[in-house]
Amino acid sequence: MKRVLIITYYWPPAGGPGVQRWLKFVKYFREFEIEPIVYVPLNAHYPLQDVSFVTEVPKDVEILKQRIKEPYRFAKLLSKKKTQAMSSGLISKKEPSLLNKLMLYIRGNYFIPDARIGWVKPSVRYISDYLQSNQIDAIVTTGPPHSLHLIGLELKNRFGINWLADFRDPWTTIHYHDSLRLTEKSKRKHQALEAKVLQAADAISVTSVATKSEFELITQQKIAVITNGFDVSDGVEAHLDTKFSLVHTGSLLSERNPMVLWRVLSELCIERNDFAKAFKLRLVGAVSEEVIASIEANGLTPYLDLPGYVTHGEAIQQQHNAQVLMLIEIDRPETKAIIPGKLFEYMLAQRPILALGPMGSDVSEMITNSNTGAYFVYTEKDNLKQHILDLFQLYSNGNLNSIPVSDISQYSRRQLTGTMASLLKML
Repeated sequence: MKRVLIITYYWPPAGGPGVQRWLKFVKYFREFEIEPIVYVPLNAHYPLQDVSFVTEVPKDVEILKQRIKEPYRFAKLLSKKKTQAMSSGLISKKEPSLLNKLMLYIRGNYFIPDARIGWVKPSVRYISDYLQSNQIDAIVTTGPPHSLHLIGLELKNRFGINWLADFRDPWTTIHYHDSLRLTEKSKRKHQALEAKVLQAADAISVTSVATKSEFELITQQKIAVITNGFDVSDGVEAHLDTKFSLVHTGSLLSERNPMVLWRVLSELCIERNDFAKAFKLRLVGAVSEEVIASIEANGLTPYLDLPGYVTHGEAIQQQHNAQVLMLIEIDRPETKAIIPGKLFEYMLAQRPILALGPMGSDVSEMITNSNTGAYFVYTEKDNLKQHILDLFQLYSNGNLNSIPVSDISQYSRRQLTGTMASLLKML
């Protein structure tokens, strides 16, 4: 068994997609001769929690914990609502208030690369002591938060230990960097830290081809694309909605507000009485105020269902029950590299996917190759409208059944764990 120390911020009871990648790897690692040891914060600030994930942690896996100073806990004293939104990623598109501007400026320029930078030094001390008396063959750092990669960088410099840096999202090209009010000096510091990490790590893993292409301009190190995926054990029995339901699971941020989709759905409800009678719009998870306002402005409130944040298991059930699953990404070039974790769960549900995003997205190719749905850019209003009408016609005729997807086994969590284990064994 190769003993691998995994350094991650998100761990059960954290909810949301960030926790699932390494939770699932840990779940299956031993099948591939990897013994995981996990290092996590003792008192982390998780804006979303899902205690159901706790049951998936193998009972006898060694979990190391160290306290973390969470700036968001202190920021709550100023504004609990704004802090919750910021730490969840729900940054508003509206002109920010003076307090909001100040919080974003401080977050962007005094906490580089992110608000968990204060965990780096105590973690290096704690893990250094641990390495003195325990055998570890390799370490993994996974970000965001990308400050965790600085832990790996320092441990690499001190001990020469083999190190894999895993990027669930890009670093300096992530879409929300523009919202952080970074100074030019802060931007350069981000870029310098990113380059240091990419050039020092023994191996790098990313979740998309686009991110790999970006990083290859910075480093000569090996970069492996290991996507997120679905867990076959998440499969549930579908009970299809009787309504023509368009369902989105997960957070729907202000910047991810598909105005063209709301206009199309509004037009269809006005033009087709049968569509209006059958239609249901269900948004499962955190939804920003701007998104809800846009839906209301388009006259879609009577069709809207907002269950709020639910457990992962309930979200999976909602996916299987949907007539159509919506996948929505921000219409900006830098989001081409983002492959939402829910895409793979949608594939497993085998319900038709209706996706909106930027031109050239990795998601478009994946949906096409797997025959799991249709992808549109935001300028394709007429095509989008016709496609929804086609889906509705199939639903009306009782023919909107499970789609004959291509082989998607490459995206199973167990198979992806095998790929990650092979990469770690090469270190």
